[in-house]
Amino acid sequence: MTKASDFEFVRMDESHVRIPKQGKMRVDGIIYADETIMKGVAGDESPVQVANVAQLPGIIKYSLAMPDIHWGYGFPIGGVAAFDLSEGVVSPGGVGYDINCGVRLIRSELEKKDLEGRVAEIVSALFSAIPSGVGSKGPIRLSAHEERDVLSQGAAWAVSQGFGEKEDLAHIEESGKMGGANPEVVSPRAKERGRPQLGTLGSGNHFVEIDYVAEIYDETVARVFGLFKDQVVIQVHTGSRGLGHQVCDDYIRILSEAARRYKIELPDRQLCCAPIDSKEGREYLGAMAAAVNYAFANRQIITHWVRESFSRALGQAPGKIGLQLVYDVAHNIAKIETHLVDGKERKVCVHRKGATRAFPAGHPAVPEDYRQAGQPVLIPGDMGRESFVLVGTPRAMAESWGSACHGAGRVMSRTEAIRRARGRSIARELEDLNIVVMASSRETLSEEMPEAYKEVANVVDCVQAAGIARKVARLKPMGVIKG
Repeated sequence: MTKASDFEFVRMDESHVRIPKQGKMRVDGIIYADETIMKGVAGDESPVQVANVAQLPGIIKYSLAMPDIHWGYGFPIGGVAAFDLSEGVVSPGGVGYDINCGVRLIRSELEKKDLEGRVAEIVSALFSAIPSGVGSKGPIRLSAHEERDVLSQGAAWAVSQGFGEKEDLAHIEESGKMGGANPEVVSPRAKERGRPQLGTLGSGNHFVEIDYVAEIYDETVARVFGLFKDQVVIQVHTGSRGLGHQVCDDYIRILSEAARRYKIELPDRQLCCAPIDSKEGREYLGAMAAAVNYAFANRQIITHWVRESFSRALGQAPGKIGLQLVYDVAHNIAKIETHLVDGKERKVCVHRKGATRAFPAGHPAVPEDYRQAGQPVLIPGDMGRESFVLVGTPRAMAESWGSACHGAGRVMSRTEAIRRARGRSIARELEDLNIVVMASSRETLSEEMPEAYKEVANVVDCVQAAGIARKVARLKPMGVIKG
């Protein structure tokens, strides 16, 4: 079995490490990592996955990994790769089980001082309003027809049902509705799992977090995004719940069979795939897009409940609090996009597995009111440290398929985190940092304790040094609910 120690790593500059093409690799691998990050990366064998992805048919230019890289299913978490539409493949392992796990940022008119002595009350209101935890179910019960509409329309369906505002849609990737969704190729089991879970947070690293803007790095861009120092903002991080998980599970089986049928040689069976233009490839993309839309609708409904919770806890009308969506980005997704390849515009299938789109100023996919600045890039940290707002850059378009990292990245398995947390009260430790936390289980807090993650500031600094995104603001947590 190939190990990371078998590879030659070539340091290109302070933020890029190359794995030169060797063996059956069709392209080089490139990891965005400084010296500190690289020491941790080499220890978890995720570079092997970077090299494995480089062996897939139709991959273009290189196999990439962001600085939050860690071991994942098939692709590493943080993996990015683009494939030719005629010769390339699509792989569920390049998207992940939690299809369109993503994060949105909501700004307010409140300042940190306005919540003095009120954070615990608001956290309690959020925890009561937003179902969380493993297998959590919400108050919304979809009929089969309504679920098809959710899978086709995404966040627009939620807004049509009174969950949020039409203006929200302009500030969601794909406007909250990914094209090409095909509910007919989503299995009955996936739909069954999805019907009771819309508007739920789930478990693991998903959260709703109350933050304040601790630092502004770029006043001009922050002003465009509506951010200011000491402002209260809220992050919502969740995905497509059981529906997306089942879609991935279903298509891993289908595409494993397809890979054998199309005689695709796989370095790892977790990289099962099918040609993009095959029946199986098209059906996976249609089912994946449907799950993407479910996740957009899910975050939209939770946003509505965030607004109601703040209003109820503070006794103020939502309009006075001013909870407006800054942006919503997807993390786990495969998309047909137009990029420059060898100086020519070309449509390619970009897989982002634990990576965030980071388009620059002037790009037509950036919301019109942000186009002068660029796309907001949202990088949540762990619940005890900090998060960052960045903006996409032209260099990202030139070298990373318009992509940046999606978070801090784990350095510790969930099992190891639980072991190390034994005998500790993570909630009390966070309370000592003036962070109020509520979770559906003590185990979740142990799994998600700050030490389980890389220091997100280091990851973000690496992204900025590489030039694929630029820092705009730093956020500090005040309160959080976890699954």
